[in-house]
Amino acid sequence: MVVFDALSLARMQFAFTVSFHIIFPAFSIGLASYLAVLNGLWIWTERSVFLDLFNYWKKIFAVAFGMGVVSGIVMSYQFGANWSVFSDKAGPVIGPLLGYEVLSAFFLEAGFLGVMLFGLQRVGRRLHFFATVMVAFGTFMSAFWILAVSSWMQTPQGYAINAAGQFIVTDWFAVIFNPSFPYRLVHMLLAAYLTTAFVVGAVSGLHLLRNRHNEATRIMFSMAMWMAAIVAPIQILAGDVHGINTVQYQPAKIAAMEGDYETQAGAPLILFGIPNPAAERIDYAIEIPKLGSLILTRDPDGIVRGLKEWPVDQRPPVSVIFWSFRVMVALGMAMLAVGVWSLVGRARGTLYEARWLHRAAIVMGPSGFLAVLAGWITTEVGRQPYTVYGLLTTVRSASPIDAAAIGASLIAFILVYFTLFGAGLFYIFRLMNKAPQPSEGELAPHEPIRAGGIMPAPVMQADAAALSTNFGA
Repeated sequence: MVVFDALSLARMQFAFTVSFHIIFPAFSIGLASYLAVLNGLWIWTERSVFLDLFNYWKKIFAVAFGMGVVSGIVMSYQFGANWSVFSDKAGPVIGPLLGYEVLSAFFLEAGFLGVMLFGLQRVGRRLHFFATVMVAFGTFMSAFWILAVSSWMQTPQGYAINAAGQFIVTDWFAVIFNPSFPYRLVHMLLAAYLTTAFVVGAVSGLHLLRNRHNEATRIMFSMAMWMAAIVAPIQILAGDVHGINTVQYQPAKIAAMEGDYETQAGAPLILFGIPNPAAERIDYAIEIPKLGSLILTRDPDGIVRGLKEWPVDQRPPVSVIFWSFRVMVALGMAMLAVGVWSLVGRARGTLYEARWLHRAAIVMGPSGFLAVLAGWITTEVGRQPYTVYGLLTTVRSASPIDAAAIGASLIAFILVYFTLFGAGLFYIFRLMNKAPQPSEGELAPHEPIRAGGIMPAPVMQADAAALSTNFGA
């Protein structure tokens, strides 16, 4: 019987809850921006199909946003219960940043969310559009502050350590805009947009297989494929630049990701292989000579540091991040391939008739979530054995708590999460299974906007009735 110690259980619990949580913000960040674009296009073009799509996806956004909030609340429990030493030592830095996230992001999202979901007939198009943009901006700000926290833990800067062993801030600008923060922020935002694009592409691909003449379905498939074709190559370039930053500040992580044990000039790029930490090598490696050095140093004969330069207890777990990194890269290449495929179909005029492309879009629906999880595993496991890189180890960060207590709470989390979020995902899938329908009872695209954006209810109802009659003719 395998028995886990308290530290292992605490790490498992944190990994489980964060893995559940991260997929919802990754989706809601991109979907909020998509809703803002749809809302803006409806106002600009006065085509009701964009309002139909907005109403279709806003329901899905509301459920995903709610599940993201619920799953995020648990994180404060994690810090206090299982990682109290980390909270005590790093709290003066990360506490205010998390507070800024709540004040500037969550309140912004929550304050305008109700207007976005239910306020169109009450406040008019322009104020409603403003509320939608504020929700999207709030999701961006949330990502900004959370990634500032995570990035500081990866590349700490702007701090001092007091007599009690606590990190105290000496320069807030340096803390927030630490060396890895800009790269992580761009990489995460692009990942969120790709995640949403492939979910939208999967849903529209499904409905195109059922009925390729539905205008709303055709539009959202076209928008999703444009996003895949444009953002996927940008994301690959952003990942490459991020990797160069990691070479400078976390070389041991890069060595583990690449599977390089020996320091060498002209290092090969290991495409695949089986890590063998005991023998300190990659078995059955498939390599491209000198490409590793070219990518990491921009010189085919550049020197790449190997893991043997660090003591064994200061190396990240090679097997985990070696594979998670390759999963992330493989999914990114698959996204790029679908984007290029869609461009070929668009050029040939067969974008809406290419059934194999539609099937591929359905298969790729979860790819963004899988890539985000693989990227998170690469980033966070690659930081080990530290919570604050190079300064505070994971072993020293854990609470003095019994393994039995952590194990019991882990089991409770698993049961509650699969029940609660399973029900939420089932409902989201039911919504996605229905094709977008014409909106009913909404403001007409040409409705008059009164002072302050408010129009008397009888006028709104009369205009809505007239619009229904005109479009039904």
